Amino acid sequence: MITTLEIKPVTLKVISKEPTSESEEIKKNIDNHKMAAKHLELAAEYHLEASKYLELGNYYEAEQSSFIAQGHYTLAGQCKCETPASLFNW
Repeated sequence: MITTLEIKPVTLKVISKEPTSESEEIKKNIDNHKMAAKHLELAAEYHLEASKYLELGNYYEAEQSSFIAQGHYTLAGQCKCETPASLFNW
């Protein structure tokens, strides 16, 4: 049996230039946090989709959704989400 897997399109902004000031570094970190959050949201959606397929007994589709969810989780972990120590005035 051949089935198709529908993958929802995702638009992510890639930041490639190095920041030249503290405000640009903060903006870069905010963008990275947003990108990580988007990947985590997508991972959650695909995990929910996998659970629905499991309830229906469709193990192939559940596995595919689970695989895509894991990919988004991995991408979220690769986002460089750092908060510079200079932001804390303790």
